[in-house]
Amino acid sequence: MASAHLIDDFYQGVVPALLPFLVLERGYSYAAVAGLVLAANLLSSVAQPAFGWWGDHKPRRWLIPAGMLTAAIGVSLVAFTPEYWMTWLVIAISGIGISAFHPEAARAARVAAGNSNRAMSIFAVGGNLGFAVGSLVATPLLLWTGLGGTPLLVIPAAVMAVAIVLWLRRVLDGPVDAPKPVRHPPGPDNWPGFLRLTAVVVVRSIVFFGSVSFVALYFIHDFQTSEALGGAALTVFLTFGAVGTLFGGWLADRIGRLRSIRMGLAVAIPALLGVVLAPTWPVAIVFVAIFGIAIFVPFAVFVILGQDYLPNRIGIASGVTVGLAVTVGGLFSPLLGWIADQSNLHVTLVILVGLTAVSLGLAFLLREPDSSPRHPRPLGDTTAEAADEGAI
Repeated sequence: MASAHLIDDFYQGVVPALLPFLVLERGYSYAAVAGLVLAANLLSSVAQPAFGWWGDHKPRRWLIPAGMLTAAIGVSLVAFTPEYWMTWLVIAISGIGISAFHPEAARAARVAAGNSNRAMSIFAVGGNLGFAVGSLVATPLLLWTGLGGTPLLVIPAAVMAVAIVLWLRRVLDGPVDAPKPVRHPPGPDNWPGFLRLTAVVVVRSIVFFGSVSFVALYFIHDFQTSEALGGAALTVFLTFGAVGTLFGGWLADRIGRLRSIRMGLAVAIPALLGVVLAPTWPVAIVFVAIFGIAIFVPFAVFVILGQDYLPNRIGIASGVTVGLAVTVGGLFSPLLGWIADQSNLHVTLVILVGLTAVSLGLAFLLREPDSSPRHPRPLGDTTAEAADEGAI
């Protein structure tokens, strides 16, 4: 599932990598390219909890390959969109595909991870790596082909979709007499705690999307670097973010989930400030790496913590923590783009420093959910008993 997550979020990572090329080849403004980040997240933010609710009633694992393919087809069509509204539309379609994938994939990942933060971080890091690889692959490809090369980006999803279908069939057709784990009734849903968690995730998401939207452009315009080096800065951020996700799972298993969330956000504040104050791009890129690690430390912990706040609504919890709360951050990208157009990218990054501090403050309002550990049902178990228990 981590490999499938990598390929799915590869297409989420392609979108910010497209932005400098859309600015330079098509003359889009900062606000216009930020609007494309909005396109990737607007419908997705609403659809992801809906897909999760749908999956809570009956497993729909076909959404895993179908969502992945839809995400790929959307970004591949950018080559054929001469008008801005057409580009906006196909990127929105890609976002819907990503939203269809995540709740069912997170459900399956929790089956494998159980209550281990470290194991869940492996699934989460697949998405982080995918985001980073999306930028790493798309930037040199587009430097070589221009925007006309986007159809080539559909190839990874086509290969992985076939592989994941074969894997799911093997799992679902496995031995029916295999011993099943003992399942305990889940505790009550803690909606107030879940809403506080959602607030933390939303503000952290604004910082994240602001960073992926403008880090490359900040290097290109403020440090006068090449497009390739700007794309490399984005790749550094996302690659070290993957390291931060794995470290966050390990850290949460040792010092606790809430302390790991607060520690990551606390370190992210001076790291991002270091990017803003750096005198040269080599210094800035070091701070970008530190910031990438720190801001991603809470990522996997958010998912498993959200599922424990809502043990009877695993799909909805996954849809919100992986989807709605995260993608809502992308809805603020046009506002950040407008601020950058009216002032400069330096001011925008200073605002992101302040928002990181807000997210840290909200994290101190969180409390551990008071619920029993849950024992997810196997992937092939679709019995009424499992459905009634709200199991994965």
